Amino acid sequence: MKTYYVYILECSDKSYYTGFSSKLYSRIIEHQTGKYPDCYTYTRLPVKLVFHAEFTDPNYAIDSEKQIKKWSRAKKEALINNEFEKLPNLSKKKFKD
Repeated sequence: MKTYYVYILECSDKSYYTGFSSKLYSRIIEHQTGKYPDCYTYTRLPVKLVFHAEFTDPNYAIDSEKQIKKWSRAKKEALINNEFEKLPNLSKKKFKD
């Protein structure tokens, strides 16, 4: 059975890049070596893998990647730090009084 990955890289400017691949370590090397000049990480090297999740269904992996890309920095950091209990509160919209 094929495995698919969603991953988060921390870039040199401290921003996060979220991606999807079926070949995680090959894809990380491509990021680290700047293989694709149009890629977000190209001008933000070096990059470091800070999170990854495995999936057997590519559709779930793609949906997860899209979801994480929309998250705030704080929510991504909670995921990276395995602070799953923080995720629901970080999802709540903050309304101004």
